[in-house]
Amino acid sequence: MLSLFELMASLLTITAGFAWINHRLIGLPENIGLLLMGLGASLILIAIELLFPATTIYRSVSAMIGQIDFYEAVMHGMLAFLLFAGALHVDLDRLRWRAPAIGVLATVGVLISMAIVATGLWGAGQVLSLPLAFSWCLVFGALIAPTDPVAVLTTLKMVDVPQSLETDMSGEALFNDGVGVVLFTIAVQLAAGGGDMGLIEGLDLLVVEAGGGALLGVATGYVAFVAMQTIDDYPIEVMISLALVTGTYAVADRLGMSGPISVVVAGLLIGNHGAAHAMSDTTKRYVFGFWTLIDEILNAVLFLFIGLEVLVLNFDPDFGWIALIAVPLVLAARAVAVAAPVAVLDRWQPFARGAVPVLIWGGVRGGISVALALSLPDSPARPLILAATYAVVLFTVVVQGLTVARVARRMAGRPPAGQHHG
Repeated sequence: MLSLFELMASLLTITAGFAWINHRLIGLPENIGLLLMGLGASLILIAIELLFPATTIYRSVSAMIGQIDFYEAVMHGMLAFLLFAGALHVDLDRLRWRAPAIGVLATVGVLISMAIVATGLWGAGQVLSLPLAFSWCLVFGALIAPTDPVAVLTTLKMVDVPQSLETDMSGEALFNDGVGVVLFTIAVQLAAGGGDMGLIEGLDLLVVEAGGGALLGVATGYVAFVAMQTIDDYPIEVMISLALVTGTYAVADRLGMSGPISVVVAGLLIGNHGAAHAMSDTTKRYVFGFWTLIDEILNAVLFLFIGLEVLVLNFDPDFGWIALIAVPLVLAARAVAVAAPVAVLDRWQPFARGAVPVLIWGGVRGGISVALALSLPDSPARPLILAATYAVVLFTVVVQGLTVARVARRMAGRPPAGQHHG
């Protein structure tokens, strides 16, 4: 049993070593390279265990990874820092300009995708005579429908798209996970038999979590803004930003509000008004540099961790078919969830050239979906949902992440019918 310090040291050492190997020898985008190397290392260890059962390396590494609660590490650890770091760099004026599009994609789009995925998976289960209740299909639809803000913001660093489309993608990803988590909470309560929740109760929960989280982020962000405005001392201002993230997320959790939405709002406030009116050039350089480093380091650890999770998930080989169903199903749901709102909204708020294909293919899923799947209570549906989630995350991060730049370049010169320049 490793101590917490030994565990962190081991994980950071593996991450640093794999990042160096990828940079020097492989040359893939860092986070995709780390995920694939983590996955490859996991598969090699599994093969060693099968071929040489007497060896202990597989059991030792599995025990180390098994000590880490992935859900807690992501949802109550890394996520707050990653979302704040991402929100710091989002232009608030552009976000306001694209608010209708972002709002619809982050709410209606998530609901459409959830419904299509749940219905499709349930239908496949009926055809294959699987004991998969529709309520558990809704759970999978809820956790896989939102695009992952960490993965999407990472992907955007590799893609050259028009500003309006970049704002749509980043804004949707930053806000739709809050909606997705609320829908996931409701779906799990219904599936696990924790009591009936009607439409009114569900809407109340959404308003309290999302709306309350946004108001909390404004309040704490404003307090931090005023504190920064009264001094010019970059170490203290960096400390204030750290306190803002951890304090806001902790209070949101305690009050039953959306921690992700609260830190996103706080990050937008500090990254825009704070940078413009409360920071000197020196402070700006240190604050933004600090959060850029935090973002890069935690991203690297998270994507490696996703790859290494194979060691403790214990996939049943009989569930291999789920990947063949889940990946195209989620892609089809994403296509409808993007194309339908865009077709309606384009009359009032034009989208960038090629927006629909890029939004579809850039809808990457990541650690949040895996974390939510791992948090599910034991049930016959849990192994199926875990396998489907992992398959979709791997496909979207690796395949879509590596090719979305090519899709964006191709679409930039060929506007879809009925769309305008943005």
